[in-house]
Amino acid sequence: MNKTKTLTKGEMQVMNVLWSLPDTQGTSHDIMDRMPEPKPATTTLLTFLKILTEKGFVEAVKVGKGKLFSARVSRRDYTSSYMRDVRDTFFGGSFRSLVSFFAEEENLSQQEIDDLLALLKKD
Repeated sequence: MNKTKTLTKGEMQVMNVLWSLPDTQGTSHDIMDRMPEPKPATTTLLTFLKILTEKGFVEAVKVGKGKLFSARVSRRDYTSSYMRDVRDTFFGGSFRSLVSFFAEEENLSQQEIDDLLALLKKD
């Protein structure tokens, strides 16, 4: 995935639905059925799908009279790339600074801190 390609809030909603579908693919009707309220207009959803296709996040294959939309980028790959960009942009590339920021902002409980420490010590 190109590092400069990010998702808008509306595009992210569409991708979250697409990622939740079996085999991360479905028709515009499948996607619309699972969109959160308030649901966008059909034309808006189709515009998002067109943009996501142009950005390389989605592949559209003609099936009969309609199209089958498939995620070309996994949720994990997008999240990983996005978080690297956040780390590099806001925390000077420092993982420690990123974690410190969120630890302070989230007011973690002692149990949550212990869980994080165990995760960091894991081989």
